[in-house]
Formats: sequence, C-alpha cells, structure tokens
Amino acid sequence: MAGTAGGRVVVTGATGNVGTSLVRLLSEDSEVEWVRGVARRTPDWSPPKTEWHAVDLASERADPTEVCRGATAVVHLAWAFQPTHDPASTWRTNVLGSMRMFEAAAAAGVPTLVHASSVGAYSPGPKDRAVDES
Repeated sequence: MAGTAGGRVVVTGATGNVGTSLVRLLSEDSEVEWVRGVARRTPDWSPPKTEWHAVDLASERADPTEVCRGATAVVHLAWAFQPTHDPASTWRTNVLGSMRMFEAAAAAGVPTLVHASSVGAYSPGPKDRAVDES
C-alpha cells in the first residue's frame, strides 16, 4: 500500500487463499497502521498489526459497520462457491453479503473499496466448454 501512510485496512475473506497473502503483506508493510481480518471463523494465526473479527456476511444479522470504522480501505475478498447444490446459500454470501459489506463501508465513511470477484461469478455455465465474459 505504498503511498498510503497510516493505512488502516479491512480485509474480508481474510483466511482464504488470496486473503491470507494480502493480510501477511499488509501486516509487514511499514506504511500500514493496522489490518482487520474478517472471516466466518477467526484463525489461530496472528500476524503483526492484525486483529481478527468473526463475521458471517451471509447472516441477515451481520452488520460489519463497526469493523469498518476508522479504516482507510476495505478489500472485499469474501465469496463462496460451495455448496454448489445450494445456490441460495452461495447467493446469501456472494450477493447479499457483498451488499452488506459495501453498505457498511459507505456507512463508516471508508474512502476506498476494492472488490475482487472470482470465476465463480460465471456459474452456472455449460460443463462441456469454457465460458467467456460475454
């Protein structure tokens, strides 16, 4: 986060494949003041300058606004691709959970929001050929 002295970053999906790498890099960056990792379950891992928050964004009761307070950026990486047999469950996480996070960032006055989607956004699709962006 070069050029963002005093950066205070919230990372959702912080225990996922991309999230763990981002949290590690941010926690080692001298220009980052703190990192708040958001995940359904808090891990045993404790990188420097990082605090964990257990929030299930799929839950209607989830309100991540307080987690966002004071942040200079939110990086939203939380998404689910399982269970594939239950599209309503993945919808609650991927769509409604994302909306909750975006609304929380706005309500907390966070000036920067980064959202990384995934190939999961393309499903369902044909199983016999690749799916392009059209």
